[in-house]
Amino acid sequence: MTRPTASSRALRLGVNIDHVATIRNARGIMMPDPVRAALLSVEAGADGITAHLREDRRHITDRDIDALMEKLTVPLNLEMAATEEMLAIALRHKPHAVCLVPEKRQELTTEGGLDIVGQYDRLVPYVDALNAAGCRVSLFIDPDEAQIEASVRIGAPVVELHTGTYCEHEGAAREHELARIAKAAGMGTALGLEVHAGHGLAYDTVGAVAAIREIRELNIGHFLIGEAIFVGLAASIAEMRRLMDIARDGAEG
Repeated sequence: MTRPTASSRALRLGVNIDHVATIRNARGIMMPDPVRAALLSVEAGADGITAHLREDRRHITDRDIDALMEKLTVPLNLEMAATEEMLAIALRHKPHAVCLVPEKRQELTTEGGLDIVGQYDRLVPYVDALNAAGCRVSLFIDPDEAQIEASVRIGAPVVELHTGTYCEHEGAAREHELARIAKAAGMGTALGLEVHAGHGLAYDTVGAVAAIREIRELNIGHFLIGEAIFVGLAASIAEMRRLMDIARDGAEG
């Protein structure tokens, strides 16, 4: 695999293909193929592909990561927990990016951000090893000032801000969460971090986040795969890309 260069877009879209694998694994067969979904996503406008290799392999498998590394011509963002097993896999493949995320076996999906402050000493060796291997290290964190500062100290070049709480709320509570995301994005950028965001974003929530100029990349998966059932994967991604571009163009106009 030839290591790709980063997209020149002001706001990149990373498509998470985990739940194509969830559907496949529900029947224990080989279809639908998440790698095919990844390639179709790139054709439809994705700037990168995200895949979360969980400890229990509930969706993405080791074989999927092997195939993605072989076939993708855009960056692969490997999401993983900070464990020795996952570190060994990342160091063997050396994907373009590795995003460290919290992981609990019983959770349905990732619940909140990684606690860099509380787990600082434990996480240092993982960040150091991935940096040394040439992977772009990202930390999935809540939009919190202390977590931003700890991410800078630990040496990760990228943070991904958790947008799940923002998406789950409505009205004033949603506006409060959006303000937290905007403040964290501004702070992270000022401190030299590249800021990404993701989790739970849909057509009705993406615009306000996409309009935050300091955010360079959005990672979106579950909604796009669900919408694809009704309109097709290419159409769902194209519409998300359109809404992102409208919001960013308006913010920068």
